[in-house]
Amino acid sequence: MTTKFHNLFFCLTLIWLFACTAKDQKPNVVFILTDQWRASAFGYAGDVNVQTPNLDKLAGEAVSFKNAVSVCPVCTPYRASLLTGKYPTSTGMFLNDLYLPEEELCMAEIFKSAGYNTAYLGKWHLDGHGRFKNVQPERRQGFDYWKALECSHEYNNMAYYENDSPEIKYWDGYSPFAISKEAQNYIDEHAQDENPFLLFVSIAAPHFPHHSAPEEYKALYPEDAIKVSPNVPAELHARIKKELNGYYAHCTAVDKAIGDLLDKLEKADVMENTIVVFTSDHGEMMGSHGNRPKSKQVAWDESTRVPFLIKTPFNTDDGEVVNAPITTPDILPTLLGLANVDIPQTIEGENISELVKSPDSEVDRSVLFMNVCPFGNEYKFDEYRGIRTKQYTYVSSPEGAIMLFDDIKDPEQLNNLANKEEFAKVQQSLTKKLQKELKEIGDENFQKREYYLDKWNLKLNEGKVVDYSGFTRGEGVVQSPRLSTK
Repeated sequence: MTTKFHNLFFCLTLIWLFACTAKDQKPNVVFILTDQWRASAFGYAGDVNVQTPNLDKLAGEAVSFKNAVSVCPVCTPYRASLLTGKYPTSTGMFLNDLYLPEEELCMAEIFKSAGYNTAYLGKWHLDGHGRFKNVQPERRQGFDYWKALECSHEYNNMAYYENDSPEIKYWDGYSPFAISKEAQNYIDEHAQDENPFLLFVSIAAPHFPHHSAPEEYKALYPEDAIKVSPNVPAELHARIKKELNGYYAHCTAVDKAIGDLLDKLEKADVMENTIVVFTSDHGEMMGSHGNRPKSKQVAWDESTRVPFLIKTPFNTDDGEVVNAPITTPDILPTLLGLANVDIPQTIEGENISELVKSPDSEVDRSVLFMNVCPFGNEYKFDEYRGIRTKQYTYVSSPEGAIMLFDDIKDPEQLNNLANKEEFAKVQQSLTKKLQKELKEIGDENFQKREYYLDKWNLKLNEGKVVDYSGFTRGEGVVQSPRLSTK
């Protein structure tokens, strides 16, 4: 072999080895979850009030799922579904303040088995042992690095526990800023690691209380300048404007915290090999259709539809919109597909990673959302199962259809088409889609809430909630879904 040929062969071998290494290198995953941030409350989504420059910029670089829905629009059920890729009817996790059983195979456990470092920061709300008690390491579902608390919305005095320490600590100042700084520190420390990382950043705002937003951000939103949605009754306008002053202030402050985190990914030179997701667990009714501010759980858009932005190494930096909906159980298998990690058979959601890699605004699909047992202030509402397409929202109670909206022609959902003769064919088609989705998860004959409470051995107190407050009195009882043996 001549020297010239030997050198050429050596160079080609190096190129081949580099290509194989690059192909096999798994991307980091940074998952940013906010709380109660409805899909419409962004500049990029057309809200004329709110200032969200950093997330507007991300939307211009990412794939935006315009019709993302929360599978069950309230905290614990959403989070359980997100981490397991399963539906609330399959896990029994359909109420707040339940303990997610340790037997469930979850996001961090799956990524860790594929060689990932795992970290969790912020609000957890899956432990069910009291909102201010330490989530013990064995109950963290595969997350190793830990600075988190079960549940708090005291943004200016928010507690957390750190790794193996039993000592309760407090974030410095406004917690979204402090959690963002901790996430930035984690990125700096792990940017050059041999193994990729899964970093979950759970920010509890803009969930109420809204008055606790930083004053400098509240000053951006004088109440008399706020424009209220057309589907809010006039008698609620004054109250809603007061709430929106703080809600929007939280939104803009959190936008700043997220912007700083995204900047760190760029400065640490890891953005090009990182999947970034930004979303929320559910929305906020804020007076729409006469529902009180702070309300969720119900089936209207303001409650169920959430932002979903995903930026990946597979996409260009030109923002694209996908109109096909995505529901919560789809998120985990899609991330695993993008990371080239095997998808466990326990997962019920659909892997739509190819749609993320090759966005198409014309594609449509049907996705399922539900509320198995409305609780607390929303206990008065019917149980429901719903189907979402890129054009329609269709919702049924156990007694039959209760909502049908054309979300393109009627984005404020003011004209309920359910059971109207002229839309009978549309309703019939959507009913079939709903039945198909429910059959796939064994819930085709869905029933009233009492059936599921009994099935999973769960109890509500007189306030129609799981009694999380009992833990502060030393009387708390951990409730975790366990199938009835009756």
